[in-house]
Amino acid sequence: MATQFPDDFKCPISLEIMTDPVILSSGHTFDRPSIQRWLDSGHRTCPISKLPLSDPPSLIPNHALRSLISNYAAVSLPKPQSNTNPETLIATLTSRSSSVESKIGSLAQLGRVSKRDSGLRWRLMESGAVSAVLSCAASSDTCLREKALCLLLNLSLDDENKVGLVAEGAIGNIVAGLSSGSPDSRAMAATMLTSLAVVEVNKATIGSYPCAIRALVSLLEDGTPREKKEAATALYALCSFNDNRRRAVECGAVPILIGMAELGIERAVEVLGLLAKCKGGREEMVKFCDCVRILVNLLRNGSSRCVQYALLTLYSLCCYSEQVCFEALREGVYEHCSGLLGDDNEKIRRNASSLIQALRGKRSIR
Repeated sequence: MATQFPDDFKCPISLEIMTDPVILSSGHTFDRPSIQRWLDSGHRTCPISKLPLSDPPSLIPNHALRSLISNYAAVSLPKPQSNTNPETLIATLTSRSSSVESKIGSLAQLGRVSKRDSGLRWRLMESGAVSAVLSCAASSDTCLREKALCLLLNLSLDDENKVGLVAEGAIGNIVAGLSSGSPDSRAMAATMLTSLAVVEVNKATIGSYPCAIRALVSLLEDGTPREKKEAATALYALCSFNDNRRRAVECGAVPILIGMAELGIERAVEVLGLLAKCKGGREEMVKFCDCVRILVNLLRNGSSRCVQYALLTLYSLCCYSEQVCFEALREGVYEHCSGLLGDDNEKIRRNASSLIQALRGKRSIR
């Protein structure tokens, strides 16, 4: 289908049709997930012009291009084959007399179409159907719940809908879905929280909801590999808000994340980097006897992303604890960081430099 779109609608990085185009300060437009991965890897230049970007970089939604892509798709592309129009599908969802099977069918069709049709997403939000979809997401029927969560995830593609869904009471149903249903539906519920947390105000709302952070930590500990990954990703999104770091620490996230980090799971290391910014997180890490050894091993053998956040975590711990400083020096962290000052990744260079500064004063009295 992508070949039917003009090239200007494709992200220069992924070469896929953009679903959430954003503009960099260089003036070039990229799909948000693609450019975010570029930035998360430590790059601070435009992928096209190579011009330096501000820190933190600003990503400005390109609403005009997004609308143009949506309108082009509406008039130019073959419509999905369906015997039922969206209004009838919405009516099926909102009717109390509809059977579970008919609701599943309606959710499945709306889910397929809404993924690329922003107009339908808007109509669903305005039609009053969201409350019915949320009721389906709380159902004991596994299939009905999964189809509802899939549709809700599509609706959350639009930033304005992320706020609207929270206002409709979506958080309660989603949090309930973290601890019941199939592994796939639990993972999808965690993904849904990640999507909603893109909007800053939602981070506080989700974090303050009873059991939200605790349910994610439970998935970290007991979930399938997919559940663990999605739970860690949700925590990473939520813990950029300071109060949520404290909540995650109080729910016992630190030892679980350290265990995951030892396996080289990037997202776990990233969350540790955020939790190390709060006093409670640092206290828990210092109490964990193998924490420094695991972080040092990540410096030597981890991926670029692991190295970046292991440096950040060690810096926070060394600023907090003289004991950690001496342990890091014994492990050869100072010398290793000196070698990282020539790394291609700007964030690694910067974090290594900060850690060297933290260790320098202790080196002479080691």
